[in-house]
Amino acid sequence: MLLLALTGSLATGKSTVSTLLSQPPYSLPIIDADLLARRVVEPGTRGYKQILKHFSATTPDLLLPPESPSTDTPTSNNASLPHQKNKKAERGRPLNRPALGRRIFGSTPSRIRARKTLNSIIHPLVRLEIAKSILYHFLLGHWAIVLDIPLLYDSGLDIFCPVVLMIAASPEIQLSRLRARDPHLSEKEARDRVASQSAVGGKVARTEARGVGRGFVVWNDGTREELAGEVGRVMREVERGRRGVWRWVFWVGWPVAVVWGMWEVWRGWSGRREWEKGERDREREGKKGK
Repeated sequence: MLLLALTGSLATGKSTVSTLLSQPPYSLPIIDADLLARRVVEPGTRGYKQILKHFSATTPDLLLPPESPSTDTPTSNNASLPHQKNKKAERGRPLNRPALGRRIFGSTPSRIRARKTLNSIIHPLVRLEIAKSILYHFLLGHWAIVLDIPLLYDSGLDIFCPVVLMIAASPEIQLSRLRARDPHLSEKEARDRVASQSAVGGKVARTEARGVGRGFVVWNDGTREELAGEVGRVMREVERGRRGVWRWVFWVGWPVAVVWGMWEVWRGWSGRREWEKGERDREREGKKGK
């Protein structure tokens, strides 16, 4: 089974591509890391408790306000409503995501540290949920799964994905789309969010460095129709090179699938190591030039 990583920065159109791949003619199962990231920090979960432990002191409005008493009145159509609300109250109030976003997004040292702390809480929990979903879809016999992971390279999950599809857009297009999608954000908040992620150019270079058939970059500065056409072109190439191989591996038996999977992980790990070594070399050369 092929793990196709779909990645991109904020407001580049990654969600649109995810929707396209989930529909005919592709009809691929989607594992959405953002959705899982929300699930693992719901009230009462281990992730939720860890976030409270680390951020309550520095973020007074970390939790949403309690529900208004007027909303707690049971209706005749739902006699179990009070019991349900009591269970919700026991788990705790939901996280105030805009407040948490203001705490972690930005380029100041304290916000960078806060962002790293939050990622160290969420990423391991999301990886576990991804592994469960992959096993489920593997047992169903799908030839490929789309892993929708915005922070693919930051999380280190790229080594498990033989193919990466990167959706990119110019910075000004990103900013305009983000503010249209989230109108409550000020221009500064929107810029902080865009700047908090790795630069699009770096992700593009890293994806292209994976080589032919392993890294694809689609620029989404145009219309949805143009984007759909580019996605179709990429998927035709992926299917030509991968679909038949994985179908053969699957039917030969799971031991062959495991060995093949380990080979792909080794290739991914080697490629990541080579890229990081190149980054260190470029950094040293840059310091010498100064």
